[in-house]
Order: sequence, then structure tokens, then C-alpha cells
Amino acid sequence: MRESDRIIRLKTVLARTGLSRSTIYRKIAEGTFPPQIKISVNGTGWHESDINRWITDPVSWRPKGAFDEVQ
Repeated sequence: MRESDRIIRLKTVLARTGLSRSTIYRKIAEGTFPPQIKISVNGTGWHESDINRWITDPVSWRPKGAFDEVQ
């Protein structure tokens, strides 16, 4: 179960990451940025911990629980 975590909106994500809006959505589609979560009918946000993990290591960021197969 996920620990208690703040939900931050796009404006905060843009300020914290320094990325543009289009870059964030492109990276989400590529799977290299945390996906947003639905918080209302017309609103979305991100778990702050996911954004913090991405900021710490953007190159090797993967969704929690995702792992590369060892061959």
C-alpha cells in the first residue's frame, strides 16, 4: 500500500522539473516520466514522491515495481 503522499499539480511539476508541458507528456507516453493520476472529473496530478524519484535519477527512472529482465 502506498504511504501518505501529497498530490501536486502540473504547474508545480513544471517548476520542479524545468521541463515543458509537451516534454512531460511526451516522456509519459515513452514511459520515462511518472504518469499523472486522476483526482477529479477534470483534474489530474502526480504523487510528489514519484516526481522526487524522477528528479533524483531521471535517466534510469522506472515506475515502482517495474524491473528489467535479467537474461
